[in-house]
Amino acid sequence: MNYQHIENLLIRFRGQSVTIKTASGGVYEGLIADVTNDYVALKTQNSGGEDNLIIVLLHSMESVSPQTK
Repeated sequence: MNYQHIENLLIRFRGQSVTIKTASGGVYEGLIADVTNDYVALKTQNSGGEDNLIIVLLHSMESVSPQTK
């Protein structure tokens, strides 16, 4: 299956904060750090102030919501 549309959407929001919901029920929030044709990488910070990188596969995404400031 081709996920070009969601890839293009995520590229437009690169560097911005988004919330991604997956088909399995997971909810991920963070800044878009990288987008490929297979996944998106979200940059988050844990409670200790350390940066984390979360990888979400495009085919598992159910919805993407950009966060306004």
